[in-house]
Amino acid sequence: MKVMKFGGTSVGSPARIKSVAELITAPCSQRNLVVLSAMSGTTNTLVEISDYLHKGNREGAKETIGRLKSLYAGHIAALYESEKYKKEAEQYINGCFSLISNITKQLFTSVEEKIILAQGELISTHMMYYYLLEKGVKAVLLPALDFMRTDANGEPDSDAIKARLLPLIEAEADAELFITQGFICRNFHNEVDNLLRGGSDYTASLVGAAVQASEIQIWTDIDGMHNNDPRVVEGTSPVRHLNFDEAAELGYFGAKILHPTCILPAKYANIPVRLLNTMEPDAPGTTIDNNLDPGTIKAVAAKDNITAIKIKSSRMLLAHGFLRKVFEIFESYHTSIDMICTSEVGVSMSIDNTKHLSEIVTDLKKYGTVTVDTDMCIVCVVGDMDWENLGFESRAMDALKDIPVRMVSYGGSNYNISFLVKSSDKRRTLCALSRFLFADTGRS
Repeated sequence: MKVMKFGGTSVGSPARIKSVAELITAPCSQRNLVVLSAMSGTTNTLVEISDYLHKGNREGAKETIGRLKSLYAGHIAALYESEKYKKEAEQYINGCFSLISNITKQLFTSVEEKIILAQGELISTHMMYYYLLEKGVKAVLLPALDFMRTDANGEPDSDAIKARLLPLIEAEADAELFITQGFICRNFHNEVDNLLRGGSDYTASLVGAAVQASEIQIWTDIDGMHNNDPRVVEGTSPVRHLNFDEAAELGYFGAKILHPTCILPAKYANIPVRLLNTMEPDAPGTTIDNNLDPGTIKAVAAKDNITAIKIKSSRMLLAHGFLRKVFEIFESYHTSIDMICTSEVGVSMSIDNTKHLSEIVTDLKKYGTVTVDTDMCIVCVVGDMDWENLGFESRAMDALKDIPVRMVSYGGSNYNISFLVKSSDKRRTLCALSRFLFADTGRS
């Protein structure tokens, strides 16, 4: 069994739904399980409705509900040919909007908000389900709220997911195809909730691990992961193979196609993940697995909106406990550190969350002199960067010989070297690294 996930843009219109239907019903020797996101734009509108309700503006919420309902009425008219399935889709979707409308009359909390947000995935999967039935496909809808669970800490409960999902699949011996919702779940208290990080990609990875899928496919309108940012560097090409750890580095440092968290279940279950393009379904995409290509640099990625903080203190020299005190300050304000470099009398760190920057700086000044550099960017070189591989770090440094580098992080990971530069130097940095690192590979 393959697990195939399609994002919001892939099912963003009746025409796109029909295209996805062709992909998932193509002749194959196995029954596949399809994970769908909400149609593009729907979740944002549901968030807008929730925001009105949080502010007590019921009229604003009702007006927005009406606009979204009218939009879906048009989708239904364009998607179905038979009155039978058109009516079934209308009845289900009208029921979803009735539920949302009824919530506007109640005391509105985060519990009700999550129920509203879940409607996007419920609507998209039912629209696809009825369309497949209309086309004569023996499809079965597996409600994610029946098997997707999180534990008391809000983390996915893999054992519970597997124990609930497998019997649902086994009970449908005649099914040709399974459809389920991404993103949504029930929490430890059996309330409607969502997976947050990674959303529908996370669902696909969790489901794939539960059913021991032969492959997890993530379908988007982007052609895999690129060896550089195609919006910044011209002539980039997709990376055809990545190790899971390399993919996690790229996901964290700017590659928007895949959230680092969502690939962990697939990594631990040793299930390959393939990133594919719905606009070019025959393209090979990017395969991610546990195999490593020795001695190969794969890609360069960038992360924007970084702030660097340096604390210098003679008290740090030969002193124990100094770094612990510094880290405790960041921990107290729930602020993660991206990069860190130390010397005998100083430590530099970078953060991407500046919500509590002023408080952090104030507390750090108790221990030394603090300087802050804003509007920075982390550029990360990803590949087999084991320290015994000769020459990689020198090639990267040579590429940046004419660009001021605020920090360098090397050795903390076997899969990346990171450089902190000014945001204004981002393009120059990416282009220089691309020329030096990929000139001999044909992937500039």
